[in-house]
Amino acid sequence: MDLEKFKVHGEPLIYGAMISIALATIGIIVGLTVFKKWGYLWREWLTTVDHKRIGVMYILAALLMLFRGGIDAIMMRLQTAAPDMKFLDAQHYNEVFTTHGLIMILFMAMPFIIGLMNVIIPLQIGARDVAFPRLNAVSFWLFFFGAMLLNISFVIGGSPDAGWSAYFPLASIEFSPTVGNNYYSLALQISGIGTLITGINFIVTILKMRAPGMKLMKMPMFTWSVLITNIIIVFAFPVLTVALALMMFDRLFGSQFFTMANGGMDMLWANLFWVWGHPEVYIVVLPAFGIYSEIIATFSKKNLYGYTSMVFSMLIISLLSFLVWAHHFYTMGQGVMVNSFFSITTMAIAVPTGVKIFNWLFTLRKGRITFTTPMLYTLAFIPIFTIGGVTGVMLAMASADYQYHNTMFLVAHFHYVLIPGAVFAVIAGFHYWFPKVFGFRLNERLGKHAFWWIIISFNVTFFPLFLLGLMGMTRRMYTYSEETGFGPLNMLSFAGALGLAIGFVILVYNIYWSTRYEPRDTTGDPWDARTLEWATNSPIPAYNFAVVPKVQTRDALWSAKQDNIPLFTEEITKIHMPSNTGKPFILGVVFFFFGFFLVFSMWIPAIVAGVGIILVMAAMSFDRDHGFYIPAKEVIATEKKLRGETV
Repeated sequence: MDLEKFKVHGEPLIYGAMISIALATIGIIVGLTVFKKWGYLWREWLTTVDHKRIGVMYILAALLMLFRGGIDAIMMRLQTAAPDMKFLDAQHYNEVFTTHGLIMILFMAMPFIIGLMNVIIPLQIGARDVAFPRLNAVSFWLFFFGAMLLNISFVIGGSPDAGWSAYFPLASIEFSPTVGNNYYSLALQISGIGTLITGINFIVTILKMRAPGMKLMKMPMFTWSVLITNIIIVFAFPVLTVALALMMFDRLFGSQFFTMANGGMDMLWANLFWVWGHPEVYIVVLPAFGIYSEIIATFSKKNLYGYTSMVFSMLIISLLSFLVWAHHFYTMGQGVMVNSFFSITTMAIAVPTGVKIFNWLFTLRKGRITFTTPMLYTLAFIPIFTIGGVTGVMLAMASADYQYHNTMFLVAHFHYVLIPGAVFAVIAGFHYWFPKVFGFRLNERLGKHAFWWIIISFNVTFFPLFLLGLMGMTRRMYTYSEETGFGPLNMLSFAGALGLAIGFVILVYNIYWSTRYEPRDTTGDPWDARTLEWATNSPIPAYNFAVVPKVQTRDALWSAKQDNIPLFTEEITKIHMPSNTGKPFILGVVFFFFGFFLVFSMWIPAIVAGVGIILVMAAMSFDRDHGFYIPAKEVIATEKKLRGETV
């Protein structure tokens, strides 16, 4: 075996990363051993099928990936902060911006959204779990080990280096002979299968497990946004899976799908990637719209204005999201008629988005607004996202795009859409639903400090990129001369990136501080909210609701509080729950090794791992465990304890 292909040479940062990973791993092992937590870890987390715990693990993974992707961003901004910088060489810079894009979109924004989705959706619809709890665990572990497979590329073999969109022929074996893009194709396939399973699971959960009386047009807006998002996932992710499979065949087996000779077509990859890629933007943005809708209604003390139009606007967005993909390559020669069609559809998608903006503004009008941390992120989102939308309409014009395309103007637009449209939303949702999961709120003073650092620094970081793009600075440019005049604005952008890092450090510190010092909530409804997730205790018991609620109005909890409409009318009885299982975790581990062996073309171990995947799936298929019951007396005792009553 040639061990050289596993090694990554020449960069002190990589050696530092290797040491850091080794020390962190040793620290975790020692900590679990000293505090005797191996059994707890296995019983309560690695084998769990509880949607709430799975959601928490998604969010923890997303925060870890935010840290990793943030370091990549700081390194890129530092390299371009001044002319002729030598911090990163060209190859390392290519790897850093490639992994930054992949991690932030696929392994930070998506798992954060899916984590909130896991925790909240069953509660919002009055269910005790998702439709397929074990399949939910499989989804998480496939995502997690796919993410880990991509991340080890940094220290074993080398990272992907063809950009997050991995255009061919740049991503081909001819122009990228290292194993980096093998990691890309296999890690994304493994995690993508997990995401596709999530889509199917949540569609069934929302359509079949709603509380009695909760018709579709009585669902909370976050639930609607998640339903539509998962429909997009089910239609979009198979395209990515096929594209990655063809990429894998090209790179590992010498096929010619995306080559420029022998009947191949490099533009086939661009089309397949963006047929998935643009709906992917709405996969993270639509749930964010749902989060903002919940927060605005709660902290304005008003019904959401234009509920029906909000639902239909999301449905229209989901349809149009599949009809705009070619605007990503106007300049690649598909002709005037094609460019004109996609220009019109791209501008059209701004209309239903504008409907949502005006509905939020009308909800705020004459509302009794409370300026909590979640509300501040929501209010900041509206003007900043509007800037991203307006610049998107500029980019939608095919003729003008010949000037903007491949410049830093596009990078600025992308971040002005996705950071307020996804990152601000998950931070707001994290603050908003944190007391539901853990039984105490995050500290408001620290939360607002982090908010102002993040909002101001975001604009300082990315607004200069609009100007740099108009000045002619192309994206992926790892160095430039002093004569270009790009230096001052790039230095300003780097200063903003440091400010963003400070804001996120304060956010993490807030979790630690609040865990130790914030008073505990025993009401289950610390925000005086409107929807069903706040009708149960905090932290949430394993069974979610002692009695399944009966819904009569759209904002069921608000109606119960204001109009004395009863939610819980039945007696407490025994509750059926699914049993934990370690098979999804084992399946994820085997998938990880299967992908790793394929990355390095180690065929015999890969075949063995492939057989292992089949055996674990067969064992899961023949599992006859039908779960267990929680006795009514235990449920009553748990409810009293969570309310602070004497048992």
